[in-house]
Amino acid sequence: QLHLTTSEKNELARCLEMVQNQLQEKESEIKREISEYQDRLLQAEKEHQDALTEANRRNEVEIEACHEKISSLEHFISSQKLEIEHLKSNKEQLNNSLKEANQSLGELLKTKVR
Repeated sequence: QLHLTTSEKNELARCLEMVQNQLQEKESEIKREISEYQDRLLQAEKEHQDALTEANRRNEVEIEACHEKISSLEHFISSQKLEIEHLKSNKEQLNNSLKEANQSLGELLKTKVR
């Protein structure tokens, strides 16, 4: 009986050691997988951050270009307004000159008719 019990004990100890070894292997495998997933996550986060940084840089460049274009258009509009004012002034002067010329012509014609 003692021999049988000792034999069972040894068998159970061997089984326990086998199960413990399997558990240690599984634990090591899980830790390795967790480490791999963490590395992948860090890499993905870095790539995402890099993409955001690049997108922000491109947006800032585009915004600056838009500001420059707006400024250029505002300057163009301002110069066009000045040109319009200048043309209006010239038109008024020409209209006044035309009125004067028509009056002089009218007077000359009256004088000639007499």
